[in-house]
Amino acid sequence: MSTVTATVNYFGPPADGAKPYQAVVQEPGKGQRLERNYAIEKHQVDIENVRGREGEFTLDKNGFQFYRRAAKHTDFTDDDKIREEYYPESEELLKELTGASRVLFFDHNSDWRSDQSSVRQPAAMAHVDQSTGAAITRVHRHLPPADADAVLRRRFQIINLWRPIRHAALDWPLAFCDFRSVNAEEGGDVVPTELRNTTYVGETMSVKYNPEHKWKYVRGMEPDEFVLIKCYDSKDGVAKFTPHTSFEDPSTPPDAPLRESIELRALVFYD
Repeated sequence: MSTVTATVNYFGPPADGAKPYQAVVQEPGKGQRLERNYAIEKHQVDIENVRGREGEFTLDKNGFQFYRRAAKHTDFTDDDKIREEYYPESEELLKELTGASRVLFFDHNSDWRSDQSSVRQPAAMAHVDQSTGAAITRVHRHLPPADADAVLRRRFQIINLWRPIRHAALDWPLAFCDFRSVNAEEGGDVVPTELRNTTYVGETMSVKYNPEHKWKYVRGMEPDEFVLIKCYDSKDGVAKFTPHTSFEDPSTPPDAPLRESIELRALVFYD
């Protein structure tokens, strides 16, 4: 077993007891900045490198699952081309791997960091992309009312598909918290947190420190490898979500290239 000790940034509640939020603030002439009303608590945790044991982890048991399949689309520099080419192949891939009847990608985040003048730090705080309320809102937001009502009566999920691009992701890799080690009950480890964008208000879940958390990662994931990250599941009795975060891996070589990756976010429906 190979394990590293690294810092994970956890949620600390607002001092005034207010509902936590993170806001994207547009400043004239200065671009955007992030503003939050909660604290960040740094904790040293053990993160296990499961390279060679990837097959032990599944979406329904742990909340994340690793695969190896090269993408046909390899450019990832043009958002329109990503939607035109990478979305359809990823839709078929997700259907194949999950048995879903319908997959709808609603956005993506491509992380190009090779230009040192505009480096954007990967998200380095434990989080879940969607709360239960936000997941249901997503369905209503992206489907017509009649369709939304129908699919909400059946199982649906929100799943992210993340993969490195161009080279291995040794720099700031992703770590995943095994759902079985998370207190997912109300008042437990996760806290609904408003995400105030310039055009809408969403809701994520921040994560409180729990010494029982079991963190995993695959060191040096290659571009032909990817991971499915469950952010929501309406089905009971399975992993409901996966806290995850980027982290500074102490085993990363000093000359490792900056991480470059792409993440798609999908609504996943079942008949």
